[in-house]
Amino acid sequence: MPDTVSISRRFNGPLDSGQGGYSAGIVASFVDGPAEVSLRRPVPLERPLEVARDADGSVQLLDGEELVAEGGSADLAGLDVPAPVSLPEAREATKRYMGSHDGQFSRCFVCGLARDDGFDIFAGEVPGRRVMASPWTPPGWAATDDGQVQPEFVWAALDCPATFAPGLGGDLPIGMLARFGVRIHAPVMAGVEHVVIGWPIAIDGRKYHSGSAVFSSDGTLLAAARALLIGPRAP
Repeated sequence: MPDTVSISRRFNGPLDSGQGGYSAGIVASFVDGPAEVSLRRPVPLERPLEVARDADGSVQLLDGEELVAEGGSADLAGLDVPAPVSLPEAREATKRYMGSHDGQFSRCFVCGLARDDGFDIFAGEVPGRRVMASPWTPPGWAATDDGQVQPEFVWAALDCPATFAPGLGGDLPIGMLARFGVRIHAPVMAGVEHVVIGWPIAIDGRKYHSGSAVFSSDGTLLAAARALLIGPRAP
């Protein structure tokens, strides 16, 4: 029997599809080591999705015959992660969060202001730096019995700051996550305050490249990600 997964409605990004980072993290759980996942279409909720494995170690996520996502090994050694942001700076930065109570991502379980059961990652610009940041205290339900946050939830936490980062200092519209690569360097522990940051890397037409990272409160790098987002077409 092939493996199947289902994305719970609780873990949405947009209202009608799975949060990109979380969904990509689920796909990545079938890949050995650091992984990169390409999302080919919005990830449906509450529906069995087949995981197809290839001989080279890559995987595909299928909704019937439709390709939803595909993932494989990734080399993120060249990702240039900015210096960490302190907890006080991160708390202050949330005052500049660009999300809204009724926007496209208002009920995202990671960054939605209309959620009272989410991660409360509200990354805003850090003055004087091309970086946005938010504190994050992972809840116990996102962790295993030993207190370590499950990898797919680390992927979820890394997604939203990377999604908002290309709009730093301007009116750039929010893009949709198309490709996401993550490397987890050390365990992220539940019940402990961390700092999540995002930063822009490059813009090429409708392609927005950005990065994100999770740090411990003492500035130790725990996880880092590289994202490709696709922006809306010009009117």
